[in-house]
Amino acid sequence: MSTRIRWSGRDSPPSTLRRAVGEGARGLKIFKELGLRHRDDAGRLVLPHDPRIGDVFAACADLKVPCLYHVADPRAFFRPLDGFNERWEELRARPEWHFFGPEFPSYEQLMESQERLIEAHPGTLFQAAHVASASEDLGYVRRLLDRYPNLNVDISARIAELGRQPYTARRFFVEYADRILYATDQTPVASVQRVHMRLLETRDEYFPYHPGDEQGQGRWRIYGLGLPDDVLEKVYFRNAERLYGRP
Repeated sequence: MSTRIRWSGRDSPPSTLRRAVGEGARGLKIFKELGLRHRDDAGRLVLPHDPRIGDVFAACADLKVPCLYHVADPRAFFRPLDGFNERWEELRARPEWHFFGPEFPSYEQLMESQERLIEAHPGTLFQAAHVASASEDLGYVRRLLDRYPNLNVDISARIAELGRQPYTARRFFVEYADRILYATDQTPVASVQRVHMRLLETRDEYFPYHPGDEQGQGRWRIYGLGLPDDVLEKVYFRNAERLYGRP
């Protein structure tokens, strides 16, 4: 069980969190609206590292519950929607996912805010969704994991990016097996689980990253990573048990 914070209302975020944990919540989830849409009374965007909301992350440390947060979407979502944007079809179909323009922060600003948040709260265990919102740049994610021992990442909704860089992704999983959590961000039906398991467990080549043959994010296919059993065990459930306890 996790809880979701409302950033406006009668109760403060820390009090909401403390009440939820008392009722059985095992973690806190921060959605990407923090950084993209929430504004203060002066109309300024509130970024995740803003010290005015730091008390909720400090409360996570005090309560010994992890914080799962989503900072940004793929870099293409923050770029012009033109012939150079590889997610053109997806963003044309879902314009509400396109965060390019003066009303939004840049992708780079959000990545900077992410690191400042982790750095400011070394006692808080963080689970950075979507491979720390940087699945296309595993070198950056490696640097974060090396620098901040309180950081973990999950692979939710990012197998399309991981599977098209199989050599780099396999090394990443093997080297950081203790810090990566399995997640899908989709309804866990058999067809969804099957394609995730195919990526993680097999050495299959050039297969669709969606169930069936649809290519919802971009016109490419992926390759299996063939991870060792000890890595799979940690990714599938051991790391989640460490953060959240046994279900």
